Amino acid sequence: MTQEVLLIIDFGSQYTQLIARRIRELNVYSEIIPFNKQASYDYSNIKGIILSGSPYSVNDKNSPRIDFSKFPEVPLLGICYGAQLIALENNGEVEPSKIREYGRANLDYIETQDYLFKGISEGSQVWMSHGDTIMSINNDFNITASTKQVKIASYIHKSKPIYGIQFHPEVTHSIDGITLIGNFVKGICKFSCNWTPDSFIQNTVKELQETVGNANVILGLSGGVDSSVSAVLLNKAIGKNLYCIFVDNGLLRKDEYNKVLDSYINLGLNVIGVDAKAIFISNLENIEIPEDKRKIIGKTFIEVFEEEAKKINNVKFLAQGTIYPDVIESISVNGPSATIKSHHNVGGLPEKMNLKIVEPLRYLFKDEVRRVGKTLNIDPIIINRHPFPGPGLAIRIIGDITQEKIQLLQDADDIFIEGLKKHNLYDKVWQAGVILLPIKSVGVMGDERTYENVVSLRAVSSKDGMTADWVHLPYEFLAEISNEIINRVKGINRVVYDISSKPPATIEWE
Repeated sequence: MTQEVLLIIDFGSQYTQLIARRIRELNVYSEIIPFNKQASYDYSNIKGIILSGSPYSVNDKNSPRIDFSKFPEVPLLGICYGAQLIALENNGEVEPSKIREYGRANLDYIETQDYLFKGISEGSQVWMSHGDTIMSINNDFNITASTKQVKIASYIHKSKPIYGIQFHPEVTHSIDGITLIGNFVKGICKFSCNWTPDSFIQNTVKELQETVGNANVILGLSGGVDSSVSAVLLNKAIGKNLYCIFVDNGLLRKDEYNKVLDSYINLGLNVIGVDAKAIFISNLENIEIPEDKRKIIGKTFIEVFEEEAKKINNVKFLAQGTIYPDVIESISVNGPSATIKSHHNVGGLPEKMNLKIVEPLRYLFKDEVRRVGKTLNIDPIIINRHPFPGPGLAIRIIGDITQEKIQLLQDADDIFIEGLKKHNLYDKVWQAGVILLPIKSVGVMGDERTYENVVSLRAVSSKDGMTADWVHLPYEFLAEISNEIINRVKGINRVVYDISSKPPATIEWE
């Protein structure tokens, strides 16, 4: 079955990924491409197109432009900048706003005959974020919504399925935004809404079989959800031709290597477990600078992975757990991210070993990966596991790394994580962990004076890790965890709680 696609042209809006996510929630497959890739895109499976917002003004000399003649005759929706661009293309006028409209606004006029606004009443709250305003449109268009400040908050072409809205329906502040998006996707574009985890699995397994054939594939497992779901999909497609390599770098959580390895074996995966703790810890001796730690861990992982891969015959592919945000970032309007962490996936290995890349999840968001994982009956312990940094506990030990420090941190982290689970807080937190600080403090235990280590608890809420807020864990819970760590982990006499948000802080300390 041919996959129906709703295409989103990205002009650099901070909300573009959110548009795609909202559409995916309707069981419709959406794809994002930057505006400068629009002319060469294959539109054969496109049933609808959305033009995103942008930080630019359409009147700027170097503002993003596209070739509308390349579009097939499918419904088109312009959002904010996209709406202004359509208006300008059709001899409308767009000027800097006399009163800039940012934040909440209300639609005090709605043309109820416009299907885009079906089920939406006058007074509906929307989210505005624009410095320009559409002042006029030509006679081929009708105005379909207005706010107190903006007369042309929405318009429709009189004879073609072309729509423009000045507000952002994709953000939650637009109360009826998902209704409007649903009207466009389901009612106007006529999507089948059949893009589900089951259909994704069926199509992906077939594609993997066609791509890989009888060759062998190697995959580096991390214990995280992305690599785990990739492994199970590949196993479903090619069975024993998949070789999973799970490396214990000595920087995993307490007992994690054995627990996760058992889970993988129970899933029927062909897993090679590699105990490489000694070489990683040796290579990290006396290293304190965070980026140096990352580079050493990445280099060591490649060396260990390559050594194991050489023992397997007929390897033609390297599988990676790349997900859609990684893909979008690499082809974004503003170009690839300036810094790509050296530990991400296994950089350099495909070229070195003459391997082709296969990425089963490259078009899924993190929440979609989890839904696919649940459909594949992967252990909830793996599916619901918090994100964990590639360099592991190395970047949660501030300063140099020793086996003693790793043991201290593993024990304290285990108490914190298990405590979150015990008190039903784990699934309410996006990521949590303990950081071992490079300081000691005076304490009193019994009648003795102590001078021991300090740890910081860290728990954040987030949707994608790009921004994060600290979680307001109950005081009683924090007191219990602090008491338990100090009493049970010899070498720690003080526990603090990190209440920094991202930005300006980062989730990890290093």
